[in-house]
Amino acid sequence: MALDRQGTGLAILRILLGVFFLFLGIGKIRWFADSSILARQFDDWLRGAAVGSASHWYLSRIAVPGTALFARLVPLGEIAGGLALIAGIWTPLVAFLAFFMVMNIHVASGAMFRYAFLTNATGLPVLGSTLALALSGRKLPFSVSR
Repeated sequence: MALDRQGTGLAILRILLGVFFLFLGIGKIRWFADSSILARQFDDWLRGAAVGSASHWYLSRIAVPGTALFARLVPLGEIAGGLALIAGIWTPLVAFLAFFMVMNIHVASGAMFRYAFLTNATGLPVLGSTLALALSGRKLPFSVSR
């Protein structure tokens, strides 16, 4: 049987991206008990966001009011998503949800609207990787669910 080079390459991407998300989530474990950590981050971003900008609107209307919920969902999503990507469980769905989560963080922080976003290692590379897996992550080698 011939080696599926494209599938194997995407599987490697899936696994390494899963490790990345897993450790991002582990780094945020404290958020479960203390949502003020995230609240301070939102406050910093809100102070730096121009009134009328997409970031200001998103933070004041969605992120800040939902801080207690997001302080639990973000680390849970990163840990569960990371484990699912490592194992290859529901890769397209998990990758799409990870793409959505990363987009939310970049919009909230305002990073997406700055030139520096183009060289941000958690920007285009992570968004591109998650989107590629969302579109092409079915039936990859080394997956629990194929």
